[in-house]
Amino acid sequence: MGVKMSGDGFKINTEQRARFIADGVPPERMPLVVAGTDVTESQSNTYALDFFDIETEDELHDRFPGVHRYLFDHVKPERDENDREQYRLNWWRFAEPRPRLRAAISGLRRYIVTSETATERFFKFIPSAGRLVDGSVIAIASDDPYVLGVVSSTAHTVWALRAGGRMGSGDDPRYQNETCFDPFPFPPSVPELEQRIRIAARKLDRLRRKVLARHSDLTLTALYTTLARMRDAKGGVLDPKYRSIAERGEVSLIRHYHQQIDEAVAEAYGWPRDLEHEEMLVRLVALNDERAEEERAGQIRWVRPSFQAKSLRKKPAQVVLQLRRGTKAKKVERDWPSALPEQVVAVASVVARSAKPLAPKDVARAFKGKRASTVAPVLDALAGMGMVRKLEDGRYAA
Repeated sequence: MGVKMSGDGFKINTEQRARFIADGVPPERMPLVVAGTDVTESQSNTYALDFFDIETEDELHDRFPGVHRYLFDHVKPERDENDREQYRLNWWRFAEPRPRLRAAISGLRRYIVTSETATERFFKFIPSAGRLVDGSVIAIASDDPYVLGVVSSTAHTVWALRAGGRMGSGDDPRYQNETCFDPFPFPPSVPELEQRIRIAARKLDRLRRKVLARHSDLTLTALYTTLARMRDAKGGVLDPKYRSIAERGEVSLIRHYHQQIDEAVAEAYGWPRDLEHEEMLVRLVALNDERAEEERAGQIRWVRPSFQAKSLRKKPAQVVLQLRRGTKAKKVERDWPSALPEQVVAVASVVARSAKPLAPKDVARAFKGKRASTVAPVLDALAGMGMVRKLEDGRYAA
């Protein structure tokens, strides 16, 4: 998630930015703000005064007196009313400057973003230089088109829609790193298929950028809403509004590149191409459980090894786990997740891995100190969503 400013006074327009530059403020101190609507719609011309590394008010006054004066007038009054002492004391800095995100994207030419809430889920690259994502944007610190392709696949979309929940007055799907990206099991590493995904994602990225540059009235939301209607349209017939967007936005070609990504991703997982969405989810949940056991054994599959693993003294072995049909998993008693989406994933994985139907008490045994009364509501919710079957005798099966 991007920065949390906690003060609209940090935001400036193009003219204000030009005046600060004329006053000697480096342009990189005033990056373009990328909000969720800037990902889904057109990019606005909003910038932010970013002085996250200035430790004291005196330092800000000495180095950038004009900025100090501006923030004192436009940010400090609001911060003085904040309940959190740290926010009041460090009023010239963003409330949450996200140093880990800054470190993660440092050295990258671009990285992947998606809006936290969106009617249509899609991902795109944005340049690292001169940009700053705010708290309504989820960032994935990778410049690899392969990663863009996997998160743009139907497999990941199905996972994210179920795990992320919904938010806002429109009840729009919500994407969260903790439940949608971090636990998502990427396909096993197959270099040839990774390259196919990478090539298709690169073509998709280039096409979308070309279309949006050519037609200023089009947005990614418009393109993907039209794509959804094309998939749902009986006989492939669209009404005039969406037919125009489809033609000018080359949505058929966008759909083609997504199909190429989906086919390569399915092949990497070892799935048939026409797998139903619910079956995808069941298999992903089971694979997530397998990966969790790997990580407990110190075998971690990094998405970006050069960054993610460098803080560890000993880099865990990175092996490809070959699953065999009929292999019985070692029983591991797990901690009960605190968040509901993670509880859903955990319980579904227990049922999916079982060769026979399970009663709530059987599922509860997979978790430390839990009883049937704890897991039963989650099992009923899974049954309601069609992720498990509730049998007449009260047991549950995948």
